[in-house]
Amino acid sequence: MTPKTWLIETDELERELEAPDFVVIDATWYLPAETKNAREDYLAEHIPGAVFFDIDDIADDKAQAAHMLPPPEKFSSRMRKMGIGDGQRVVVYDRQGTFSAPRVWWTFRVMGAQDVSVLNGGLLKWKSEGRPLAMGEPAPRTPRHFTARHNLDLVRDVDDMKRVINDKSADVVDARSPERFAGTAPEPRLGLRAGHMPGAINVPYKQVLNGDGTFKSVPELQELFAAAGIDPHKPVVTTCGSGITACVLALALGEAGHLRTSVYDGSWAEWGADERLPIETS
Repeated sequence: MTPKTWLIETDELERELEAPDFVVIDATWYLPAETKNAREDYLAEHIPGAVFFDIDDIADDKAQAAHMLPPPEKFSSRMRKMGIGDGQRVVVYDRQGTFSAPRVWWTFRVMGAQDVSVLNGGLLKWKSEGRPLAMGEPAPRTPRHFTARHNLDLVRDVDDMKRVINDKSADVVDARSPERFAGTAPEPRLGLRAGHMPGAINVPYKQVLNGDGTFKSVPELQELFAAAGIDPHKPVVTTCGSGITACVLALALGEAGHLRTSVYDGSWAEWGADERLPIETS
């Protein structure tokens, strides 16, 4: 049996935009090399009422790797200021179709939220259908209390990954491109080795998406993961460059019925920077 879907469609969201318990979040994030400003793009156009979630800011300031999960108390404080609290329904989107929104979906789930969804196809699909847009800062939301309950089943750290690689207790699935996975293309961040974690399986995140940025159907996802050699009865840990597109795979795996899926938060930004950790190239 598969769980309820974590996705919401554009027509469903438009019907719910005025609901008082609904919160829409713009989670757009760009790769450093793109030299774009996600907040400026949000101010230029966004879904009406949406608030902006800064992935690089709502993160662990003390971590060496980029945008690692924030401490629960920091997350609670930021959500309160953003007017996001207990008992609300959260919908997350990004403007690329599907790229960074699943990272914020996963973050909310790690912090204990259950009623959180990703807009299937994101702002790309929303705009293509001529749905309403807003610009500028939204009206301030009333501060609300957010109770963070850390769900550690959904996240793995570097020590967890060392154990997983040694005892093969979970399938490790890497969302990066085949060239980066094989070590034939350089990493976009300086100081990182090329290659992948020993025994990892490569499923580039774009393979789980259609051309319009929506997720493939459940049967298609199940067929894709089976063809990649992912055991449906075994835990799965997803990884990528810095923990963004690993969450795209985590969501796709959840849709396909993989109920024990977690994300390696540090991903290659952490693993690839440590010369003591083993890597493979192929």
